[in-house]
Amino acid sequence: MSDQKPAVVLVHGAFAESASWNGVIEQLQVKSLSVVAAANPLRSLEGDAAYVRDVIAGIGGPVVLVAHSYGGMVITEAAANNDAVVALVYVDAFVPEQGESALELSGKFPGSTLGEALTAYPLSGGGTEFVIRQEKFHQQFAADVPADQAALMAATQRPVTEAALTTGLPTDAPAWKSTPSWFVISDEDLNIPVAAHRFFAERADSRGTREVRGGSHALSVSQPGEVAASILEAVDAVS
Repeated sequence: MSDQKPAVVLVHGAFAESASWNGVIEQLQVKSLSVVAAANPLRSLEGDAAYVRDVIAGIGGPVVLVAHSYGGMVITEAAANNDAVVALVYVDAFVPEQGESALELSGKFPGSTLGEALTAYPLSGGGTEFVIRQEKFHQQFAADVPADQAALMAATQRPVTEAALTTGLPTDAPAWKSTPSWFVISDEDLNIPVAAHRFFAERADSRGTREVRGGSHALSVSQPGEVAASILEAVDAVS
């Protein structure tokens, strides 16, 4: 416990960008919390985690680290052996063990239709990156978001490299094993099946799990109140 309120660092996942947290940020700022939405590079798991560690170091105080989707891979690595991180919040996010990749975990339980919605593009330096086809984005990623808003999200989505999705978690000390964690999950997530989310929460010994009925993968956009409530629970628990 600390007398200092931790800052909140938000890490988006694949096919999203920092503005996907805007509704959550508004609710946290009303509570006078310091909030940063990091621009996750989505290039490599190691590089993305190193960037988030730099963001945390720049804050210079305790941090509640929050992630969506692939961002869960990133924060699990970035927070490993990092005393500045006092709590984790996973929002429809991957929660890996050492060696597990996002691609592996997305297929651990049946139900994901993400692969059918993706298009791949070659990178000039080698390798491939993925985006969700714009005509598929609304249904696949954000079914409970208004169509016009989903169209904007589809146009501004950030692609992710195949390398980022297929790299296993490097650390032998996944942060959720030593840092308290909270979960916000959707029962109609088409990217990561709800069975996987429930498995992650149980494995991490979740301090509190919100399951949003009818929620899509894009909970930070469609249900910012539910997401903010779990973040506030985490902040209060460690303050």
